[in-house]
Amino acid sequence: MSFTDRVFARWPRPLDPMRSFKVKVGLLVVAALFFASGGFWLTAQQPFRFALLTALVVALGVTQVLAHGMTSPLREMTAAAQAMARGDYSRRVRATSRDEVGELAVAFNRMAEDLGADDQYRRELIGNVSHELRTPITVLQALLENVVDGVQEPNPETMRSALAQTERLGALVADLLDLSKLEGGAIPLKLNSFDLEPFLRDVAAERGTDVAIDVRPPGLAVLADPDRLHQVVTNLVDNAVRHGSTEVGIVIRAYNRVDGEVVIEVNDNGPGIEPDSRALVFDRFTRGGSTDGGTGLGLAIAKWAVELHGGTIAVVDARSGCCIRVVLPQN
Repeated sequence: MSFTDRVFARWPRPLDPMRSFKVKVGLLVVAALFFASGGFWLTAQQPFRFALLTALVVALGVTQVLAHGMTSPLREMTAAAQAMARGDYSRRVRATSRDEVGELAVAFNRMAEDLGADDQYRRELIGNVSHELRTPITVLQALLENVVDGVQEPNPETMRSALAQTERLGALVADLLDLSKLEGGAIPLKLNSFDLEPFLRDVAAERGTDVAIDVRPPGLAVLADPDRLHQVVTNLVDNAVRHGSTEVGIVIRAYNRVDGEVVIEVNDNGPGIEPDSRALVFDRFTRGGSTDGGTGLGLAIAKWAVELHGGTIAVVDARSGCCIRVVLPQN
């Protein structure tokens, strides 16, 4: 912003309290005519040309002062839009007017804030994805180069290591695709009512993990999208496996609240999560210190899927380990 723009930005805006732009224009015309007439009357004893010139100057001065607050938001929006074209989303418009232009300025500031957040998310996503892809690709490339150069034999152990890196790449790509579909709203919900206990047992059996199922009351049904809920529980179980204790199994509890909501809790017996860090675990690429090959997208995907149902997901207090609670409305 130039020095002149900063000076004009501090000028008073006497017409800001008015709620209508048309009323402002009317007051501007009336004020210009009134002060011009006063200037002409005070110089009426002077030559006519001098009196007319004085009236015109007074009218222009009054117009400049009063119209400043009417047009300055538009000039500021133009400057901010030009800054956005250069990638600068920090510019904001002074939105003190209460008329249509003021509402436009408020909407413009909200749009600029959203665009800035989207641009920051895009930059962070590109950086995170690049970092996540680089590690397995580098390891896989090194393994293959060693095999090609004869440094390492293509034995089963080497092939298993290469396969693990390939599977990690596949999991990352699949998670990114799921996340983009969820955020873009491209996955519609297909709600069905189904028994929760056999559903949870099938998910646990697929993971091949020691999981205890506790559903109360027996025969508890849930209204949800089976595919999306399967994705949520699977990601929560995978997270519990990575962070939980190997000596004690994972517990999945499901019960019905008094208000009719269905609650699903996945509890492990790992070190747990500090209260200050609990909200961060649902951010993309957050692993809570884990370095065991997780993509860091599982809980973010679970959060999006739960919110599609209108529910909530959070880390709650537990006697031991980490407990993640999913609450699904049933209305």
